[in-house]
Amino acid sequence: MAAESLRGAEQAKMDWRAIAFDREATDLPANRVRSLALNPVRAISWIVGSEYYYGAKKHALDKTAAVELAVREVEIFHGWSGESVRSLRECRRRGIPSLIEIPTWHRHKGKDKPTRLTKSERERAAAKGWQKFKNGMLVTRQQMLEEYELADRILVLSQKAEETFLAAGVPKEKLFRHQRGVDVVRFSPAPQPPEKFVAVFVGALIKRKGVHHLIDVWRKLALKDAELVLAGTVHEEIRPLLQDASSSIRILGFSARIEDVYRGGAVHIFPSECEGSAKCTYEAAACGLPQITTRESGDVVQREENGLIIPPNDPDALGAAILRLYNDRDLCARLGAAGRARAVGKFTWDHFRTRLLEAYRSLLAR
Repeated sequence: MAAESLRGAEQAKMDWRAIAFDREATDLPANRVRSLALNPVRAISWIVGSEYYYGAKKHALDKTAAVELAVREVEIFHGWSGESVRSLRECRRRGIPSLIEIPTWHRHKGKDKPTRLTKSERERAAAKGWQKFKNGMLVTRQQMLEEYELADRILVLSQKAEETFLAAGVPKEKLFRHQRGVDVVRFSPAPQPPEKFVAVFVGALIKRKGVHHLIDVWRKLALKDAELVLAGTVHEEIRPLLQDASSSIRILGFSARIEDVYRGGAVHIFPSECEGSAKCTYEAAACGLPQITTRESGDVVQREENGLIIPPNDPDALGAAILRLYNDRDLCARLGAAGRARAVGKFTWDHFRTRLLEAYRSLLAR
């Protein structure tokens, strides 16, 4: 998404600059991207572990951006949640309009939580020696809450994500709905759906995404001439559930050509309990698949229009939805065609870039 944001700025002929650890988008002008690939934080990656290294990288990006903001003439700052608190402080000091993107929900996930330090947070703050050094690399809850307060605009990916910010008291006028995009050429429908009822799940195999319910429900349904394909990294919490996987469950792991996985499916199932706006729902829609998912997974799937919406953590509802599509292939075709039309008409990367420029204009006009 960052590269597509920069492509939008480039197409709009904006005088943009970016700071990143890796420069993967080779079509963008190299002189506008400052790479931190050789930053000293790289040296600690093998010492402190992934959790701390991930936070350290975010702090390094933020510190570098804050220094740039202190000396450059800047009209807009665009940052990402968890790596912008120093930058946003500098923006506030200099009167620079700012916005941040939120990949999921408000840190409190719509729940009423105290802003003061929790017991575990106090324990981390009280650590000594080497552990104290490592804890300083983490991105704290307080840091993220401060970012929400300092930013002039917050980009949220779905209605559900927006609701979690409203529940936390963030003013609605501070929020801007900004969905993802999808490459509708790469992700396109197969010439014909498979004869077998192939259900596809795409994403990390973790409980938060509801895959444990899906595995259990699929086994109990024992559908004839049907297969469940799981495409994603298997996490340890799910591995025990797969030890006795039946012949109707196929575990792919990571797939570099994920578009082929979608094209081999008859339905996409994603019963997640918490997402910003799941990338897989855009890809499955573009590939013309009917979907069974949750409102918590984003706004791509509309109830009875291009898929079936079920509550999260509800195995009975999940099973009923699977049976409904299994027994009605005409319904699958109708929902899938509507999903493709919705992706092409609303969620291409051109739509994404247009929405982003609208967010910039709204920020400057405040």
